[in-house]
Amino acid sequence: MNYVVKGRKPEALFAFFEQISAIPRPSYHEAAVADYLERFAKERGLYCYRDKTHNVLIKKPASAGMEDRPPILFQGHTDMVCEKNSGVEHDFLRDPLKLWVDGKLLRAKGTTLGADNGIAVAIMLALLDGAAERHPAMECLFTSAEEVGLDGANAFDYSLISARRMVNMDSEALGTVTCGCAGGVRSDLTLQYRTEPFSGEAICVRISGLMGGHSGEHINRGRANANKLMGRLLAALNTEGTWNLVTLDGGSKDNAIPRECVATVAVEDAARATDILTETAAAIARELSCEDRGFTVAVEDAEQADVMLSREDTVRVAALLSSASNGVLAMSRDIEGLVEFSRNLGVVKTDGTTVKFVFSARSAKESQLDAAMQELDVLALALGFATHHHNRYPGWDFAAVSPLRDSYLKAYATVVGEDANVNAIHAGLECGIISSKISGMDIIAVGPNMFDIHSPDEALDLDSTEVLWKIISNMLAQ
Repeated sequence: MNYVVKGRKPEALFAFFEQISAIPRPSYHEAAVADYLERFAKERGLYCYRDKTHNVLIKKPASAGMEDRPPILFQGHTDMVCEKNSGVEHDFLRDPLKLWVDGKLLRAKGTTLGADNGIAVAIMLALLDGAAERHPAMECLFTSAEEVGLDGANAFDYSLISARRMVNMDSEALGTVTCGCAGGVRSDLTLQYRTEPFSGEAICVRISGLMGGHSGEHINRGRANANKLMGRLLAALNTEGTWNLVTLDGGSKDNAIPRECVATVAVEDAARATDILTETAAAIARELSCEDRGFTVAVEDAEQADVMLSREDTVRVAALLSSASNGVLAMSRDIEGLVEFSRNLGVVKTDGTTVKFVFSARSAKESQLDAAMQELDVLALALGFATHHHNRYPGWDFAAVSPLRDSYLKAYATVVGEDANVNAIHAGLECGIISSKISGMDIIAVGPNMFDIHSPDEALDLDSTEVLWKIISNMLAQ
């Protein structure tokens, strides 16, 4: 294999990352990467267990002289968010990622990189391969379907785990040790809409160029949501006269802030509608953050369809698109700067008979998740939508006392020469599920510096990855 990352230590870590990057691994399609992990363990004579959801557990005995140390669990997920730029030809079910080095950053050409959470997989493989000289007994848990609701972590049999110390590596900031996270829930709202014969003039409204990003990590950055902006644009058409929705397609993942949205609508006067949309888009552009400076709205003539949504159902869809709360809903009163409660309208799509809205709510408080579902239930009832809430997962409480955290902080200070920060995050981590399944598990979450995860601009900082390896090696040798 011709590797693009050269001269980095340990070489095995970066080689393993490139190897798994050649294996397609969208959520619910982790069989091939699980096959790779099983072969890896078999070739090295290591204990390996794989379940029907393609979670994989591999164990490695302690190095000589470390047999009396308590075992440690490392954990990360094998699936990745699959996003690509418009015009990029890439089949996430078949094609390997095309990696390239941009100075000190590693990127993928036109697609997400999958460092979230492929870098955890690579670090665990390097540990199991013997790249760390001194270590206690290690258990490495590779979970599946994390990006679609932590499904793999929910399904695993934790009676197979003996360790009571765990390092999750699904974090994106080297200088921060995460010790708490939010829980979450997915909500689908669907409407079986009625159609009527097309009439009027057809136009296509296309939003593109937004920054997007992770709906937990980046929700407090003020990045615009393409689906919500489409709601605002369509609402402005009410001044033009009667209009009807034909198709609507925005976003692809509930946990990614949507960057693009496309709507086809039937209007009475296409020229007048275009003027209204252009004026509204200009007003929106002046309001957006600098991270969304690429925002554009294109309005073009479209082919006339056979049918369009009835006016009544058009109003229902537009009302939900405009009125559902989105973004930061509450900030923590206990931890400065921490988002406590949020919602992301990640996907909205018509399929000829049904329109579907997909929301992701996050909160450290179960009562706020209850409230998020109840609010959508009320909107759905008023507008004639059906609701389905699913993939709810617990948060992870901050522990006042954590020997593992102390050990990692000591190793960090030794390697880096300064202290790391300790925080809790708004994103959901598998730590919440695992802590609820294994009583007394001492957990931290760490990772190298990564940028713009869940978007095609995703990048892995190679220098910080090397530093993280040194910190983990130092901690293991203590």
